[in-house]
Amino acid sequence: MPQLGETVAEGTVTKWYKKVGDSVKADETLFDVETDKVSTEIPSPVAGVIAEIVVTEGVVAKVGATLAVIREAGDGKAAAPVASAAAVKPAAAVPAVAPAAAVEAPRRSRVDPAERLSPVVRRLIAEHSLNPAEIPGTGRDGRITREDVTAFIANRGARPASAASAARTMPAPAAVQAGQMVAFNAIRKRVAENTAKSWQAAPHVLQLVEADFLKVDQARAAHGKAWKAREGFSLTYLPFIVRAVSIALGKFPKLNASLSGDGLALHRRINIGIAVDLNFDGLVVPVLKDVPAKSLPQIAREINDLATRARAGKLRPDEMTEGTYTITNNGAFGTVITAPIINQPQVAILSADGIRKKPVVVESEGGDSIAIRPVGVLAQSFDHRAVDGSYSGAFLAEVKNAIESRNWVQALEA
Repeated sequence: MPQLGETVAEGTVTKWYKKVGDSVKADETLFDVETDKVSTEIPSPVAGVIAEIVVTEGVVAKVGATLAVIREAGDGKAAAPVASAAAVKPAAAVPAVAPAAAVEAPRRSRVDPAERLSPVVRRLIAEHSLNPAEIPGTGRDGRITREDVTAFIANRGARPASAASAARTMPAPAAVQAGQMVAFNAIRKRVAENTAKSWQAAPHVLQLVEADFLKVDQARAAHGKAWKAREGFSLTYLPFIVRAVSIALGKFPKLNASLSGDGLALHRRINIGIAVDLNFDGLVVPVLKDVPAKSLPQIAREINDLATRARAGKLRPDEMTEGTYTITNNGAFGTVITAPIINQPQVAILSADGIRKKPVVVESEGGDSIAIRPVGVLAQSFDHRAVDGSYSGAFLAEVKNAIESRNWVQALEA
């Protein structure tokens, strides 16, 4: 079991692409593993023949446990020793992919397209509302692979949805019936465990400010059409918020920190995690690293790239680590205020909610006036053990000031 993140201790094997006796090439996809952070296709480290599968589908294994034994072709030597039974344990929740039958059915020339889809393929199909029966499969026994889905999308002229467009389309959740028992998948189970632990451990305090996004809207109006034509996705509010938060964190380092014993470990880097919804079935938090060193266009491109690949199950394990602060964005759904739960071991998290046109009082030397402005709520939950309300409030005021006063048109031209 590979290490899929610095805080990940175990993973669930959700699918094997090979069985005992099958040949495998180096770097060929061997199995899928799902953790609380990501679902990943794992390639074979060596070429050879599958001599034994130690950990079956639907079973949780500790990091470092042996999952299978691969022998070199024509050689009796195993590439790895067999792990002891103590290295694995049954999964507590129903896996995202149902375990295979103990006795494999006879091979068919073509499997049912809806059967035995990997989590990555399932998410791609769901994201683009595809019918698996229409997708030609090139995998073993006609199985549909990730490459088959992306090729099908390209051939029909579709493009993978960006984070912004996916949010705006608001896909319907999976159909359920009243009275039905819906088991948690591995990601949902870990989200439940982590949020419950954070809520119990940290005294959460919620503070919020309203910010006038007029200057941001002016930048989006000036560059939005050209941006979308050039980049292929819309310029949303989120990159501007991320940049403003990174500026404020540089001035308020106690919120870019983690609790350590009786004190705070202040981080040298500002690495901002972005919560990404997985089609209403859990979430992951990919991390933009060293944000102050990036231009606004770079931030926008990286957010879109990470969100798109997160929904397609293509994130690399290192893209989920080293976060120092987190932003969750529900604004596309029109939310007014969200009280987010802190992503431990961080000490604060910001929610960006819907931005609406509202009448506001505009102060000037000539007197007060009423204007219609795009106004959004920025709500921060912080750990009261780390800082007090005055420190958090000053931080939010700095974020608000950056959003309202910076020359964002110029920032987009960087």
